Amino acid sequence: MRSQWATFGLCMRGIPALFSPVRTLRARLVLPISRSPIEDGAVQIEGGRIVKVGPWKEMRCDDAEDLGEQILLPGLINAHCHLDYSGMRNAILKPSSFSHWVRRLNELKRTVSDDDYLEAIAFGFSELKKWGTTSVYNIESFPELMVRLPSPPLRTWWFYELLDIRSRVHTEDVVAGALAFFESRPLWLGGFGLSPHAPYTTSLGLYELSRICCERYAMPLMTHLAETSEEYEMFTSASGVLYDFLKPLGRDMSDTGAATPIRHLLDAGVLPVGSILTHMNFVSEDDWDLLARRHADFSVVHCPMCHEYFDRDVFPLERFREIGMNLCIGTDSLASNKALNLFEEMRTLMEKHPSVRPAEALSMVTANPAAAIGLPGQLGELREGAFADLIALPFAGESGKAVQAVVENCAPVAWSMVNGGVQPSD
Repeated sequence: MRSQWATFGLCMRGIPALFSPVRTLRARLVLPISRSPIEDGAVQIEGGRIVKVGPWKEMRCDDAEDLGEQILLPGLINAHCHLDYSGMRNAILKPSSFSHWVRRLNELKRTVSDDDYLEAIAFGFSELKKWGTTSVYNIESFPELMVRLPSPPLRTWWFYELLDIRSRVHTEDVVAGALAFFESRPLWLGGFGLSPHAPYTTSLGLYELSRICCERYAMPLMTHLAETSEEYEMFTSASGVLYDFLKPLGRDMSDTGAATPIRHLLDAGVLPVGSILTHMNFVSEDDWDLLARRHADFSVVHCPMCHEYFDRDVFPLERFREIGMNLCIGTDSLASNKALNLFEEMRTLMEKHPSVRPAEALSMVTANPAAAIGLPGQLGELREGAFADLIALPFAGESGKAVQAVVENCAPVAWSMVNGGVQPSD
């Protein structure tokens, strides 16, 4: 169902490219992701879609664009980002606890105007583009601002954040408004979903409403889950710093003290198949048994540099890999990260997890997040029928070292394409 909505939304938003002539790009190396690198390769594009990928000698044409000594590969996909907070880089020093960070973030939010948030979103997009991202899954905390946004430069899924720690949220009204909003903006690339924030800020009732809406309208759902030890302690023992922080705010704590955060949601059946689970840092042995049985039902997003910012214990990547979970990489926000740079995120991941090879890391920012959003083979790969979202990086080495060269890239991306259109240089 999610794939049906995503495809509908993306087809609707590819209208400007439908009448484009065939365009052929040639490069020193084409890196499809789903197959071996192609020496002296080429990619043909028509109507915002890739129509052919192969050796240059098989598709010679007089008006090809020769990119020269470059690797041509799919644009990167940031599977979790908070663009609203892109103006808060270095604004919060490493906190003593997650609750302390939340308090400081809330203090900062009270000083930020709507115009500030709009500037932050624009800056965030420019940072993502600078570092090769062509698609982003963004958590939108202030959806009312979107009516003032220009058409986003990247393919963007807007996940409307939902909380009811203090007040009731009418999910059906949010969905109806979102549908109307996107139908009135057919040139926007991407789509929208729902993001019940986390089990400590969102009731099971609101999660259930979100599930119903996502299944009814074939939308993706993303949630923060098992992010901190404080969240784990709150749910398993009805105590701790986060418990003490939230109880005075009026949160009903009767759902704490009985299960882990993961079991709290999965046992209640409030997560639709295909949900994207962000962070997943604290997993009990019982949780692993449950996740192993449902490994095909969800995707997990890890944010390596955010993880490092909070000085968390090693992410259980190897356990997720063992049970066959689809793993993706995100950046989180500049309120808990120094950059929106997926190249640096891949390097950080590999530094902390030496068993991860470059090809696996690259899949976590291309093919894996495409599968997570319900578009395998249409995003994150160069193949017939895929969307023409590409980037090019300088390269003059051997084809066997191409993937490693991509991960090691430390320079801003000078050439990128979204939906068949070359992005202007900043």
